[in-house]
Amino acid sequence: MEKGVKGTGKSLSAFEAGMLIVLQSLVYGFGDPISKIAFEIVPVYSMMTVRYTIAFLFCAAIFGKRIVRTVKSVPVKSWLIPGICIALSYILNNIALSMTEATSVAFLRSLAVVMTPALAFIAYRKKYRWQHIVAQVLVLPGMYLLCVRGGLSGFGAGEILALLAAALVAATLVFTGRFLDQVDPVSMTALQAGCSAVIAFAGSLIVEGGVHAGSATPKAWLIILYLAILCTFLGYLLQNLALTRISDREVALLQSLCPVMTALFSFLLLGEKLSAAGIVGAVIIIVCISASALI
Repeated sequence: MEKGVKGTGKSLSAFEAGMLIVLQSLVYGFGDPISKIAFEIVPVYSMMTVRYTIAFLFCAAIFGKRIVRTVKSVPVKSWLIPGICIALSYILNNIALSMTEATSVAFLRSLAVVMTPALAFIAYRKKYRWQHIVAQVLVLPGMYLLCVRGGLSGFGAGEILALLAAALVAATLVFTGRFLDQVDPVSMTALQAGCSAVIAFAGSLIVEGGVHAGSATPKAWLIILYLAILCTFLGYLLQNLALTRISDREVALLQSLCPVMTALFSFLLLGEKLSAAGIVGAVIIIVCISASALI
């Protein structure tokens, strides 16, 4: 793994940073399937508004003074650009999940693995060794075999939104990594959660006529709390900490583990079994990630 040190992650080794993204993939792998359960009970924008608001308030309650100091001392663009990118990426991803099959969304979202180095080159002329690019491209057949071995479920609005989400995931990694030398990972996490809450709330007003969470059952609230505290607060923080130590390209590649984790949890919780093609796909992903780490 690359050994550039940025921001506040100087005491974090490259291996430890990589393990943070593995943990993030584990958390998200469980969060993706249960999100669809919540969407059956609470409207999409309303659920996301509540989720991101809880995450922001949780951050603010613990790190409020640090967040205020950051807002006062750094240029607005340093946190607003990453905040808008991550907000739109996850909101579009959740809307796509409510519109089409989760496997199709997972595959299309995984295209961020090749979009990230391309965007980094366009935006900052950031070059990578060709061996790393090859490893990232080879992940895609593995993703296809794992997620959509029966073919995409058509190509409609949900799939288009998933593609846009992938592009915004790439933008999130590139721009967050760029500004983490000005904004510490904790403050960046809180401000990204705040941006997500504001944009989701705007969507709930436009599409749903307001926030409607009164229909949430105890099970739905447990899911929302998991998504707020673990997927949003912890997930954003793990990603931001990792980006202080390893490159956006490495983070994008390691996040390819998320669909593997989703498949694992689907097997453990729902009894869904992987086909032979799915197992081959998971092996390809793991081999590509391992090879990239050793190059």
